[in-house]
Amino acid sequence: MVVWSDDIRKVSRFFLISLVGGTLISVLSCVTCNGFFQYLISSIFGTMLWMLLWGGNRLLGRYLDKNISWTLFPLKRFIIGVSVTVLYTSLVIVGMIRLYSFFLVGSTASVIFSLIVTLLISLFLHSRVFLLSWREAAKDAEKLQKESVIAKYESLKNQVNPHFLFNSLNALTNLVYEDQEKAVKFIKQLSEVYRYVLDTRSREVVDMNEELQFLESYLFLQKIRFGGNLKIEINITTLKSKVAPLALQMLIENAIKHNVVSSENPLVVRIIEHDGFIRVENNLQKKMSLDKDSSKLGLENICKRYEFLSDKKVEIVKSDNKFTVTLPVII
Repeated sequence: MVVWSDDIRKVSRFFLISLVGGTLISVLSCVTCNGFFQYLISSIFGTMLWMLLWGGNRLLGRYLDKNISWTLFPLKRFIIGVSVTVLYTSLVIVGMIRLYSFFLVGSTASVIFSLIVTLLISLFLHSRVFLLSWREAAKDAEKLQKESVIAKYESLKNQVNPHFLFNSLNALTNLVYEDQEKAVKFIKQLSEVYRYVLDTRSREVVDMNEELQFLESYLFLQKIRFGGNLKIEINITTLKSKVAPLALQMLIENAIKHNVVSSENPLVVRIIEHDGFIRVENNLQKKMSLDKDSSKLGLENICKRYEFLSDKKVEIVKSDNKFTVTLPVII
């Protein structure tokens, strides 16, 4: 049993429809045909006309769909589509009428009738493609909106991290007995962190300058906990650019959560601006016991948020000794 490919099936179906449609329309509309030969010639021309007009306009329509988006440039796509269809159809009709008159002298009613039917079919196909494109665009917009809502919810859960608060309070407990002045500053910085969390929970993006000021408070708390075992290097000059709120903090927290931080193995996190991207990288020294689900949650959250905010994707690269996340700069 021979299995036909999809292309062969489509071509065969198109040829069969053209043959049946062209023959039927030509026979019914050829009022001057007399005898089998004239009907045969009329049917051949009807089929050819059907194939050239219907098939040609479909191919032109698909070509235009690939190069001009209905959803992004609907008016431009409509004007160019109609212009190309009229021009192509006119050339085909002029050529076919002359050829038809040469072989079969008499009325060209079958050609004109076929033209009207084919134009109606072409109009239907253009309208169908237009409506389907808008429908897909509406689905994509709804999907992105749902993903944005989910990402915001997950982001909020990650932001108010009970483990971070628990570790901060533990560090504060020890600090109260050791250095009361530093403990007061610790409390102030902790309040700044959670105030920023509350202020940005409903915002899609924030200025890079705001994010970096927040990071100062966050990193002060982490430095109290880890001391010189945690090294953070930040080299960002484009302070007027935008970033998803707490994205950088989440990447630093992810590095701390899943890597050893000790005097023997200090953790180094670098935040670097380069060629329209913000690269966050850290040396890789995994902890023995890791929660795989929690390790993916923060990164998936960031990726989903940036899918909504930018047409550029977040890049995640993991090597033997380094873990890198690259975020697109939002202008």
